[in-house]
Amino acid sequence: MLLIILITILSSVLLYSILKPNNYWKKRNVLQVGDIMFKFMIDKVSLPEICKKVCDEHKADVIGTSTGTTKALLLTNPQDIQAVLTGDFQKFHSRGFLINQNDLLSDNLLFMNDIQKWKMIRQKLTPVFTSARLKNMFYIMDRCARDFVDLVDDNPLLKRKPYTLIYTYTTAAIGASVFGIDTQAKSTMDSPYVDMIWKALSPSLKGSLTLLTANLSPTLYKFLKLKFLGDHEEFFINVMKNVFESRKNDTEKRHDFIEICLELKKQGLLKDSTSGYELEPSDELLAAQAFFFFIAGADTSGNVMHFALVELASKPKMLARLHKEIDEVFEANKTDELAYEDLDKMQYLDMVVNESMRKYPPIGIIQRVCTRDSVLPSGVSVEKDVLCMVPVLAVHRDEKNFPNPEEFDPERFAAENVSDIKKYTYLPFGEGSRHCLGARFARVQVKAGLARLLRRFTLTEQELKPVVFEKSTFGIRSADIFYDLKRRDF
Repeated sequence: MLLIILITILSSVLLYSILKPNNYWKKRNVLQVGDIMFKFMIDKVSLPEICKKVCDEHKADVIGTSTGTTKALLLTNPQDIQAVLTGDFQKFHSRGFLINQNDLLSDNLLFMNDIQKWKMIRQKLTPVFTSARLKNMFYIMDRCARDFVDLVDDNPLLKRKPYTLIYTYTTAAIGASVFGIDTQAKSTMDSPYVDMIWKALSPSLKGSLTLLTANLSPTLYKFLKLKFLGDHEEFFINVMKNVFESRKNDTEKRHDFIEICLELKKQGLLKDSTSGYELEPSDELLAAQAFFFFIAGADTSGNVMHFALVELASKPKMLARLHKEIDEVFEANKTDELAYEDLDKMQYLDMVVNESMRKYPPIGIIQRVCTRDSVLPSGVSVEKDVLCMVPVLAVHRDEKNFPNPEEFDPERFAAENVSDIKKYTYLPFGEGSRHCLGARFARVQVKAGLARLLRRFTLTEQELKPVVFEKSTFGIRSADIFYDLKRRDF
């Protein structure tokens, strides 16, 4: 009944916002198009695709639109993108996600709007992703990559759904990196978090309605005390509390996220010496940061691996070159061991991963809300509360930025070519102060997984071309594409 009422209210609000006269952007001499949220509701494609279509049709650096009752801009000009993501951060620090204080996970995530709280948490979490820390943590990721390849080997039925296998790896690897390796489990792939994160990230009517309510009627969203991640709150926070209790007297160095959390809890009250801002490292706060790793990394890293394999399946020369590079690294070691430093030797693998993120960006839209009136380098005035959207998929597939953008070409990222890429036209992890904190972790996870997988398996040659993606607000996802993994003959 509640869903029916909510759908009725949202439909009425959206219809009103569409039908009422609205020349907001036209009056400011900005090209104006129809409401993109309405297009998202009636189309069967992702919001990044809708934004790309709008940008392709109009070829304008700045396009005025709306998302329900919120005025919005689509920005493709690199100078404007730089201003929003980096140059004018104080006016564009907010990601624009409306969160209720009773939403214990969402309200404590790194995409929160409270800038002081965000700065404090980001400062304390940054050490998790240094090269030194990742090197110490690599034994966890490599163990997960080994178990992942064994999972592929042992589950012929699951090979019919290769994305499920890859998603299991990325989720389980994050779980092991957060909570440590469960010595009682036969395989790290037997993770209790896979199903939970799959449900949290899979597109759903409830999730779409919650997001629409936040965009169309913030008052209603607040009144109903809606939560983005409420279904997982009790389970995940209890897991964290139990792990904290079991590990509080543990002296063994594990180099996982729980170790960082325990160090923060020992410090007590966190304080910013400059502003005097204080923050209690509560179980709920730390649980939210752990949950954030899953939310930010499981689906995105899985998609990077997935689309790389989709492309390699139809490109035997690229695949053969990659096999050769991976084989040379393993054979030089004269064992089946893989070290953190070995990933740096796989330069072509790095190029393939970069091109996968170019053609299929992990996040197809980056958004920021203007918190104080501003003027973009292009001369467009932006009032407070206007939503600035960077359509990453459109930017990455713009021929002005990448010639032959529909072609999968890892050579764009060769050492001699990478300097030709314009700044702020390649944004797989965002840019500026709010760029993805786990970018290094993601690269290590993806490269370790692909290196292990392509050491043991190859791909049957077949032409695979994703035409449209799943209906999603930010992500680029096509989980049903099938490619055939088969054992290599050495």
